Amino acid sequence: MNDPFLVLKNISKSFPGVKALDHVSLDVCAGECLALVGENGAGKSTLMKILSGALTPDEGEIMLNGHRVSIESPVAARNLGISMIYQELNLLPELTVSENIFLGREPTGMLGLLRRREMAERSSQWLARLRQDIDSRRPARELSLAEQQMVEIVKALSLDARLLIMDEPSSILTDKELEELFRLIKKLKEDGLAIIYISHRLEEIFRICDRVTVMRDGRTISTRSVKEANHGLLVKEMVGRELANIFPARQEPADEVVLELKEVWRRPRLRGVSIIVKKGEIVGLSGLVGAGRTDLARCVFGADPIDEGEILFQGRRLGHHRPDEAIALGIGFLTEDRKAQGLLLNMTVRENISLANLARIARAGLISRTKEKARIAPLVESLHIKTPSLEQSISNLSGGNQQKVIVARWLLTESRLLIFDEPTRGIDIGAKAEIYQLISSLANAGKSILVVSSELPEILGLCHRVYVMREGEIAGEFSAASASQEVLLAAAMGLPISG
Repeated sequence: MNDPFLVLKNISKSFPGVKALDHVSLDVCAGECLALVGENGAGKSTLMKILSGALTPDEGEIMLNGHRVSIESPVAARNLGISMIYQELNLLPELTVSENIFLGREPTGMLGLLRRREMAERSSQWLARLRQDIDSRRPARELSLAEQQMVEIVKALSLDARLLIMDEPSSILTDKELEELFRLIKKLKEDGLAIIYISHRLEEIFRICDRVTVMRDGRTISTRSVKEANHGLLVKEMVGRELANIFPARQEPADEVVLELKEVWRRPRLRGVSIIVKKGEIVGLSGLVGAGRTDLARCVFGADPIDEGEILFQGRRLGHHRPDEAIALGIGFLTEDRKAQGLLLNMTVRENISLANLARIARAGLISRTKEKARIAPLVESLHIKTPSLEQSISNLSGGNQQKVIVARWLLTESRLLIFDEPTRGIDIGAKAEIYQLISSLANAGKSILVVSSELPEILGLCHRVYVMREGEIAGEFSAASASQEVLLAAAMGLPISG
């Protein structure tokens, strides 16, 4: 292999109460894709933020193409040929696709006016290279999460990067979009680009990466060729222990119907949807991106009104109910986009958990801090939320720990029905096992669970029954015994179901 293009030596970084990185080292060569894996909180994102100029290390050195460099800002990183695609999407919703791609480096004419046509044409060329049929003049707020992710990739590639960092780029992509991403990565490697690929989906690593570095608790555990690795070895190094089957055994639900949708319409996204969820049952909603799964969840929670049909909760018909009414009735909703819709990033762990529970911990309009902490602390401990204190800013937690905070919020409400929209998106395998155990234990305790997930193994391993959605309709209903990845995918794509 060629000499490394990038070398990180003994990088350390501390935050108040937390040693995020402890003498971490890694290297990556031109034309190589290096996988970086580890549990949430292992330090991967912190290390990449240092490399991209968002953070500065407390100690250690960075060598780029044989020369020691100091990366003091994202602009400095960009000038060195380093581009990063963050796990959390950062597009400005009111700007167009092309304006987001050229943000901060817009071409201007003699009078200082933006050359919008040029931006649109060049953006369209990059989108075409990725085989994406996205109008570069569309506002970013109109894009799906998958489309936003592809625009982020285009934005990074348009900077003529020599080192591309991808932090969970595949977490919201369909299988077709994922194949296009892999095709592009292969071409970029052939063009001599160095790539660092962060993913919790280990099967991806064995498909596209050359070497893999494992991190745990802010330290480098190992680096080896993917040919010398296997799933079991990587998982053991990531979590520091053997991990048994991550899906708990299912218990039979009761016959009592808790949630029922009858011919629910919300044009143009939902078309005559009918489903039921029983007490103690975990029901999956599967389907391709844009099939209407999240739209259905939002209607149940009262975030969007329905046009026609009925929503019955514990036998009570819900009209044009609001989210606060849904919460009072015992319905909780863990949203797909935790950054934009699930968290207040300028608030603490304690405050984010308490958001939906203020009425339960207040007296005469005043919040009882004693009661609040007494209810929250056991949840933080049982969910293994890694935080130095309840007063830590939620923005300082890893993505997986942020997700656990949202789970804790809805556990605190004592909801009867919990809707989980992509509950393990961007979460490592160890944390996934904890989330699955949690969902299973909630069902065993009599809670009704509706799970929206794009991961077929997750749907199959977790759920009692599965509804497949396609173009706003129910394309099929399957028991755990009759479902398989092939059957669910065929239903989602409108293909004949064999067997």
